Amino acid sequence: MRIVFMGTPSFAVKSLEACLRLGEVVAVVTQPDKPRGRGQEVSFSPVKELAVARGIPVLQPVKIRGTDFAEVLRKLEADVAVVTAYGKILPQDVLDAPRRGCVNVHASLLPRFRGAAPIQWALAAGDEKSGVCLMQMDAGMDTGGIIDRAELTIGADDTSASLHDTLSDLGGVVLERSLARYVAGELPVVPQPTQGVVMAPMIKKEDGKLDWSKRAVELERRLRAFTPWPGAFCTFEGSLLKVAKAAAGQGLGAPGTVLAASAAGVEVACAEGSLLLLSLQPEGKRAMTAQEFLAGRKLVVGTTPFS
Repeated sequence: MRIVFMGTPSFAVKSLEACLRLGEVVAVVTQPDKPRGRGQEVSFSPVKELAVARGIPVLQPVKIRGTDFAEVLRKLEADVAVVTAYGKILPQDVLDAPRRGCVNVHASLLPRFRGAAPIQWALAAGDEKSGVCLMQMDAGMDTGGIIDRAELTIGADDTSASLHDTLSDLGGVVLERSLARYVAGELPVVPQPTQGVVMAPMIKKEDGKLDWSKRAVELERRLRAFTPWPGAFCTFEGSLLKVAKAAAGQGLGAPGTVLAASAAGVEVACAEGSLLLLSLQPEGKRAMTAQEFLAGRKLVVGTTPFS
């Protein structure tokens, strides 16, 4: 089985590893190299790092739509292209280039959470389950028919980081289970239901802002959803304060009001219930426990220093 793999971030690495076990990966397509980190040094994507280590030809087109890239793929004579978090929408001529088209490893239980950030929005919504779908790609946004799917239970302590890693592994499992059978024409492709469609738009920095006018359970879910990026944050006495860990409580008070402040945590009232802040990071400083945060700071119960 001749495979073209298209992917970029760390989430896609397990899928590429599965493809390497399943057949001959004739080329890897990934996003162009970009400056990363504080030094802005140009570095390879995680997928390119693995491809280079395995001696696989790497293609990094700046643009795909309106170019001859589909012809480049056709010349590779691939049976299938596997796409996992590549980062660009593929035009129809590219989708049609491999013999059996393109399939996508998507980190949600489609049609719920189509789009760029399904992992984060599943956590923010409080879903009990997530999973991976192997989908036959069409020109729509995650609208193609389902080849295979696998579910898992979202843990009470899961963050987007932990769920990301689990779903990445699961993507590799689903590929190993079903890709060869799909290419051989042995698996049906089931159209997605028309009901239950939910979009998962790209995460913006402001999505991490803690809004005390929301319910505590909602804020706790969003904190886990947006960890590690953009992180959960608010302002404390006019300065940025990141909240690395918190728990939902049952305290009552006007939103934003300090209900308690001790080594056990800083409790802040929400629209419903309260949020117990357990790990806090003032601007320009490291993350610290509530006890460390309160050292040298006097928080008065009933005041509203958080916004």
